[in-house]
Amino acid sequence: MSTNPERAVSYVLSKYVTEYMDKDVLILNENTLTREAARMLRHYETDDIIVTDSEKLPVGIVTDEDILSKVSDVTVYAEATTLKDIMSAPLVTINEKSTLQDALHKMRDNHIRKLPVLSKKNQVVGMIFQASIANIIRDATAVSPRVLSPPVKAVLGNLGFVLQFAGVLLLVPAIVSTILEDTVTATGIYLTTVLLLVTGFFLNSYGEKSSLNLQQASILVFSSLFLLSLFGTVPYLYVFPSDETNVEVFANAFFSSAAGFTTGGISLFDEPENLTQSFTFYRSYTQMVGGMSFIYLVITAFYPESKLQSMRGFISGRTLHMKELFSTITVIFAVYIVIVAMLLFFFGEANILDNFSLAMSTLATGGFIPSSQILDDISWQKEVILMGAMILGALPFTFHYAFVRKKFLAPKLGKEVLVYFAILGSAIVLFMGISGLNPLDSAFYSVSASTTAGLQLESLAGLNGGAHAILIILMFIGGCGFSTAGGLKIFRLFHLKDVRALLSKVKRAELSTQTKKELTSTLIIIALFPTISAITGLHLASIEDVPFQDAFFEAAGVITTGGLSAGVIDFDTDPATKIVLGFLMIFGRLEIIAIIYIFVPRLS
Repeated sequence: MSTNPERAVSYVLSKYVTEYMDKDVLILNENTLTREAARMLRHYETDDIIVTDSEKLPVGIVTDEDILSKVSDVTVYAEATTLKDIMSAPLVTINEKSTLQDALHKMRDNHIRKLPVLSKKNQVVGMIFQASIANIIRDATAVSPRVLSPPVKAVLGNLGFVLQFAGVLLLVPAIVSTILEDTVTATGIYLTTVLLLVTGFFLNSYGEKSSLNLQQASILVFSSLFLLSLFGTVPYLYVFPSDETNVEVFANAFFSSAAGFTTGGISLFDEPENLTQSFTFYRSYTQMVGGMSFIYLVITAFYPESKLQSMRGFISGRTLHMKELFSTITVIFAVYIVIVAMLLFFFGEANILDNFSLAMSTLATGGFIPSSQILDDISWQKEVILMGAMILGALPFTFHYAFVRKKFLAPKLGKEVLVYFAILGSAIVLFMGISGLNPLDSAFYSVSASTTAGLQLESLAGLNGGAHAILIILMFIGGCGFSTAGGLKIFRLFHLKDVRALLSKVKRAELSTQTKKELTSTLIIIALFPTISAITGLHLASIEDVPFQDAFFEAAGVITTGGLSAGVIDFDTDPATKIVLGFLMIFGRLEIIAIIYIFVPRLS
């Protein structure tokens, strides 16, 4: 017997119905005569018929018992009876992305023992039976103990998939480096690719891809970002100065790699023009990978849509058809990158590879720039282009998805987007009045902070306290849910309307469990972002001998993955601090709450 029957049962019930459904289903039109239907039941040796209408959509079900009982009625003329006359309707079905647990609940609620399984196009693809689920549960509790528990195998299997997927993606900058004959950078990226593919293959051999609960998903996302940042250090190890100690070299590499994959964007390189073009392309490309949040999309790809609602506080403010979104958003952002790069080229940036690097970094709200001069004396046209790209990166994926879903009609601005623009507009006006900068630069820095892109024209150490405060608040708030931006996200501000209800015992009882969890998570995030920034700022102010205002600004840029910098962190910062800051960028990319879910699963 299994050492933990409850866990084993919970694990198998999280499997998709498509894995255990009977695919041999007899489907007939509603106008089929019952005598013909009876003949086909005998021929195919089955007991059930799914009845479809003229558009081939399922509308009812007929069993062999229905034919025997209803046709034998003296009021029914057997020769003229069709399936439409005797079918049971309306038909209770289940989606192909539902779990066995969902199927059991639906069977119980409708007092039935079988469910037709439908594809997203409402086509019948199989039948799931209550008896089959019972056999699966029995088998799950009767297997011999395993070396790895099912939840661990699920995490490992999905983690292996993520790493292999990342390895394939990184072939793009590796090929670019090869074409440019930059053998040093190409060697580092190819080695990273091999490490990702081999590790992913190894993990897949011990795990299996299956759906996860929110705690397991949080473990997966943290593990993925950590391993990506760790393996992503390899190309940096090839370019950092060799006269530093091994610890210093690793700390610099890990910090820089984490700044890429988390879209933190704080760079240790004061003069990026000393880096090769292929390497700056690689840096920006890692931000695109992290900014696209493909890890989050991979997780949702293994979730049935019925469970996505419980993840909305972790990923987004609403539920989507994630599998459709996965491929669509990748294509849309690729188009965005090409458009932005071409516009930059048209307005004077002659180096096309640098244009693509800057476009990726901007749309990913990452903040790495390909050279220190590329933003010097920037024209107003290019400032507007970059602001537009940063804002696109901070808008929810639902906004971009609407372009395709509505066949390129203007997407409707949701409440979250409208609130985001209201906050951004107000901040631009305030920042313009307080900072003393010209209107265009004021707008640029406000957009850079609110999108957590972190692009800056010069050091921000000289700003006054009020201007710093506005930018810090914008970085804390961040962009919209399910975008490439960091921060606590706009949709969580909507939860604050229920804070008073949470404090009242009577009103708290009226709140749903899900609302309480979302509100609790929001309050934790709002409290931890400034608290961690303050503690980190105190430490940076102490070791770097800089004003606390600048150190706090730098710390806020780290934890929110905002990337705006006052020049506090550099190559001379001690290695231990840079490694910790690398982890803080990972925590910030997880919006901190994922770490809470790992250790306090009841909040999920």
